[in-house]
Amino acid sequence: MSTVKPVPGARRTPVHLDRARGCVRVGAWSLRFDARAVLVSAALCALALVVTVFAIGSGEFAIGPLDVVRTLFGDGPPGADFIVMDLRLPRALDGLLVGFAMGMAGAVFQSLTRNPLGSPDITGFGNGASAGALVAIILFDAGAPQTALGAVGGGLATAVAVYLLAWKRGVHGYRLVLVGIGASAVLGSVTSFLFVRADIGKAAQAATWMIGSLNGRGWSDVRIAVLGLALLVPVVLAYTRRLTMLEMGDDTAAALGIPPERSRLTLLVTATGLTAMAVAAAGPVPFVALASPQLARRMTRAAGPNVLPAAWTGAVLVTGCDWATQRISHSALLPVGVVTGVAGGIYLGWLLWRERGSGRL
Repeated sequence: MSTVKPVPGARRTPVHLDRARGCVRVGAWSLRFDARAVLVSAALCALALVVTVFAIGSGEFAIGPLDVVRTLFGDGPPGADFIVMDLRLPRALDGLLVGFAMGMAGAVFQSLTRNPLGSPDITGFGNGASAGALVAIILFDAGAPQTALGAVGGGLATAVAVYLLAWKRGVHGYRLVLVGIGASAVLGSVTSFLFVRADIGKAAQAATWMIGSLNGRGWSDVRIAVLGLALLVPVVLAYTRRLTMLEMGDDTAAALGIPPERSRLTLLVTATGLTAMAVAAAGPVPFVALASPQLARRMTRAAGPNVLPAAWTGAVLVTGCDWATQRISHSALLPVGVVTGVAGGIYLGWLLWRERGSGRL
């Protein structure tokens, strides 16, 4: 253990750093951390930023990574400022923020359900946000802010319905997953009905949006993502300790002074808000919330929800898949959801096979 001594004459507030236990203490306050998880999060953050730079430089008018960085700092080559700052940067930032939100939401859902299949993709919360956004797009011809409100409203309504239907002296993880799968099927039918009612133009627009796409994303979508993260991420971080306690079971959490149902409901609403915000900003990009927490846990080798590593893993997945779509199609027209859907479907099949082999499914 090392102690940082205060400056002579200043107010004495000892700061203790215990590297072995991963703990920092400042006076009466303490902060525990996992060193490997911190390093993994930092590495994933750096990787996400690097991939974002490469994605910005890809397209019909290719720009080198160094020129992209110079343009971001206001010293780029002639003609690159408009392409980078006005056309490509909003799309790249939107993908980065959406992936971050989906990864964090997936970590919260999987931790609450104690099930690797308990992501918003599977349990219907993402479908609820999609249905709410489609109502705004098809029936009310809404713009980005109204679509965001529709997604949040649809996601929260789905969360309330699933929570109430899954309630039986508390909410068990598998029951929440099963009820969510049923809700997902119902919401899929609602979505199909909305497509039938829409005219051809709106149906085509909605169909492209439903795949999950970063095409045509602008600064209004980025602002939606930033606002959602600014409001919801601090809540998740503040409740991370409670989330870890809930993984041990309600009785253990209650014995440690954590109110199980109130904490679960707060986290469920917050994760639903993150999902709805991501859907509003980029459409329902599939399987990112499902895969990110599992990949993050394998990298950190740490128990618990791993919310920050999962969030940065989601950011890497979305930005990386968006870069891959541009490299595959040599344009920005291929929706990123196509690549994440193919990769996620393969991953879901492997996960189901692994769960069945271990006897948990």
